[in-house]
Amino acid sequence: MIAFRLGNDGGMPRTTIEGIAAAVDKAADAGFAGVVRVDVGNTVVHASAHGLADRAHVVPNTVDTRFAGASALKGCTALTIMRLVELGMLTLDTSVRSILTDCAFVDPGITVRHLLSHRSGLGDYCDELDSSVSLGGADAPIRGVVSQCAIEQPSSIIELMVGKPARAAPGAEFHYNNAGYVVLALLAETVTGTPIVELVEHHVFAPAGMSRSGIFRYDELDGDVAIGYIERSGLRTNVHAVPNRGVGDGGLFTTAQDMVRLWNAFTNGTLVDAATASLMTSAHGHTPGGTPYGLGFWLDPITDAVEFEGYDFGISFRSVHRPSTGVTWTVASNWTDGAWLLTDELALLTATHTTA
Repeated sequence: MIAFRLGNDGGMPRTTIEGIAAAVDKAADAGFAGVVRVDVGNTVVHASAHGLADRAHVVPNTVDTRFAGASALKGCTALTIMRLVELGMLTLDTSVRSILTDCAFVDPGITVRHLLSHRSGLGDYCDELDSSVSLGGADAPIRGVVSQCAIEQPSSIIELMVGKPARAAPGAEFHYNNAGYVVLALLAETVTGTPIVELVEHHVFAPAGMSRSGIFRYDELDGDVAIGYIERSGLRTNVHAVPNRGVGDGGLFTTAQDMVRLWNAFTNGTLVDAATASLMTSAHGHTPGGTPYGLGFWLDPITDAVEFEGYDFGISFRSVHRPSTGVTWTVASNWTDGAWLLTDELALLTATHTTA
């Protein structure tokens, strides 16, 4: 384990900090590989790294290792879209077909707001809620017939959407939808004439000071990026099971520290103005289990916590910010199910911290 913990508690009860450390130690003993960071305001109360970033070459994870965040990119895509809305290049009620005139699979009634809130009714090229989809395991399939490692730009997904039946009428129901965020990326590229990778860099990463984050290609990753592993042990990586580069719905690479920078920039008005931030963190739909969703952000059903989450072959990632207490925490793991037990523990522990 490589770790540092600061003595200042940031106002968080010592018992809570000790509980966090105990939960992390328990997860590490059970084989957790990844990074954990908990901040209160400007104070780091826990940061530690565990396991290997590269199993074949025995390279350890560190607190500065860059991890894949998968669908956490949706929040960055949403922030990019909302910045374009603020600039007058789009509106939430813009009809997608009014701009993407060749996308016949998109119902003319679908708007930007529908896509952001997962209420478009679009069919999906990759339905994560489909019971036939399996993540992990020695024989884990690549989803459907998609050659994931060949995907590098939104148009690659658009081609797969032709002929996909709609799930519902626009606005009728919430259904988590990857294709909708690919369409958002293509929409942003069309109105700006700029690739989505550059747009997210310009509107999110750069202004937030996220100098170590990006939407990287899997076939040319730097040495400080954790390799994603499909199973708890073994050498099988996810390089052939995920898109080679993110296309709006997934593909974020970041550090725990950069996630703190993102949350700070979001809450202090650097990325979007206060009214936009409030709209993005208001419920626009709910899962069947009652979990609310904003515009690019998961929302806690009980507290005011706001979340980014990512899950894919070799990736499990969650980053949470609770405005009322100033608590921010991130857990990133470079194997498929590595983060979840620990994230559940941290959610419970930090929910008891009631003063910033």
